[in-house]
Amino acid sequence: MTTLNPTADHSGINVSSIGQRAPLYSVALVLLWIGAMKFTAFEAGAIEGLVASSPLTSWLYSVFSLQGASNLIGTIEIAIALALIAGQFNRTVGIIAASGAIITFTITSSFLFSAPGWEASLGGFPALSVVPGQFLLKDLVLLAVSVSLLGQALDRPSN
Repeated sequence: MTTLNPTADHSGINVSSIGQRAPLYSVALVLLWIGAMKFTAFEAGAIEGLVASSPLTSWLYSVFSLQGASNLIGTIEIAIALALIAGQFNRTVGIIAASGAIITFTITSSFLFSAPGWEASLGGFPALSVVPGQFLLKDLVLLAVSVSLLGQALDRPSN
């Protein structure tokens, strides 16, 4: 019987190498994609309740229009995504980018507590509604991955 070493190089693919890079590219893709969506009226309206219900972000609407606040959030998300990718080549950029991702996903995870996300028909807490509750739950994983990315950036040798 042949055993498969998951870290061995099979057919030119190193599973460990992919596993180390996949979290970075996954978080960057998520931030890039949802950041780009923020420039649409649909997404600006979709996040309004979340942003308005949070003490961390509600002030945005007193400074910017609905679309202006969404554009700002999208710009920040896209900048973090691009910096995460660039951070592979520059330790300092990687540290700043991972820290930005941590802040972003800490804020979005906090919406679990500030937005109405508990499903009343199921008795409330701990039953999450589909939106925003279950939708936001994934941000806890993205937050954890971002912490891991920060650790990786900190462990890289200085440029």
